[in-house]
Amino acid sequence: MFQKIQVSKVTAPADLEKVFAIRREVFVGEQNCLPELEWEFEDESNHFLATIDGEPAGASRWRKTDKGYKLERFAVLKKFRGIGVGQELVKAVLADLPEDANYIYMHAQIQAVSLYEKFGFEKTGPEFEEAGIRHYKMIRK
Repeated sequence: MFQKIQVSKVTAPADLEKVFAIRREVFVGEQNCLPELEWEFEDESNHFLATIDGEPAGASRWRKTDKGYKLERFAVLKKFRGIGVGQELVKAVLADLPEDANYIYMHAQIQAVSLYEKFGFEKTGPEFEEAGIRHYKMIRK
């Protein structure tokens, strides 16, 4: 049985490498995203690592854009899916945003829309494709 899911904001190179390894496996490996589309804005982003019993399980990030605060790159390794890792990542990222973050948005993959809706995000606009994957823009109300 899995132990407690822990999510930490990470800045150390060794931890960031774990974050990038998770994203590489999920986005580049499983979802066939082009690596050059996957690696952008790393220096200006705030990165999070989810672990279970100390083992890397998921990753995410947020960054400030010209529109507001964008939540991005939510990835959970296949063997850890369905046990709440994604929810813990969303909670940690939202808790880390500045208090004055009034416009919070994301480009959500279709299969993750219901997860984000639990946290007050709503779909806005038509479905679109990003890196060959179907998405909706979602804004937190």
